[in-house]
Amino acid sequence: MIVTVTMNPAIDKTVDIDRLERGDLNRIKRVELDAGGKGINVSKTIKELGGKSIAAGFVGGINGTIIKHVLADQGIETDFVEVNGETRTNLKVVEENGEVTELNEPGPEVSKEQLEDLLNRLDGYAGPETLFVLAGSIPKGIPTDIYRRITEAAHQKGAKVLLDADGPLFSESLKASPDMLKPNRSELERYYQMDYRASEQELVSMGQKLLENGANMAVISMGQMGAVFLTNEKQYRCPGLLVKAHSTVGAGDALVGAMAYGWDEKLPFEDCIRLCMGASAGAVTSIGTKPPSRELVDELAKKAELLEIRK
Repeated sequence: MIVTVTMNPAIDKTVDIDRLERGDLNRIKRVELDAGGKGINVSKTIKELGGKSIAAGFVGGINGTIIKHVLADQGIETDFVEVNGETRTNLKVVEENGEVTELNEPGPEVSKEQLEDLLNRLDGYAGPETLFVLAGSIPKGIPTDIYRRITEAAHQKGAKVLLDADGPLFSESLKASPDMLKPNRSELERYYQMDYRASEQELVSMGQKLLENGANMAVISMGQMGAVFLTNEKQYRCPGLLVKAHSTVGAGDALVGAMAYGWDEKLPFEDCIRLCMGASAGAVTSIGTKPPSRELVDELAKKAELLEIRK
């Protein structure tokens, strides 16, 4: 069982323009609306790959109702706690050259009672065959140690945790040793307080430190340069796949979705890597935050190149 947790979901509004002109009129060529938020995007990818998940978190207002209906129409089970206020709308401005500018709203405030409600629901799903995917930002009213608390509670019941978060959420969570991690290059650079662009060798070393902290798998995404996949037994570098890109929005979430699906299906490590690379590259070609089709993922996965990293 996979349970994705999206503390701060959103309606993702993606607009295409020729070029962003600051302080001037910009004419939009196309608009796409999607039910979004990192965990929800992960659930959408899992569904497209042929798997199942339960999307949990907080929703509120008209946008929250829309998200629940959209996911229900897609055949994705949900278990959201209703909160006061309106679920946010995130604006993603995609220029013709592929550059993306994101304007993300903060989201509604969550009460202590609503948080406890969610934690109790998650605890009911916890067990040895459960993977919790903790992804994305948190709204007002949620402490930055929340992912650590969820991870500790999950581990007490034998459940696993896949973490995709940044800043204090990431650093706090590491104290509870999540089982799988998916930081990107810039997130690791910030965590290790580097004031320069880390080399690939340095990224591998930082990933190995994450494994020493208790993780079973660390995947470091490097944008168009590809990704590094690390376990204590095997380590691979995968160059980025050449695709006709629309934008990078959702690529990391698709990778996490493939990681979770691979865990649930008990795929061999190398097969999981290929699926991750195919899903991530496929998402780059998608409009908005829509997941790539399984057919496209499989086609791209065949092109993934796994280069073993010698310890």
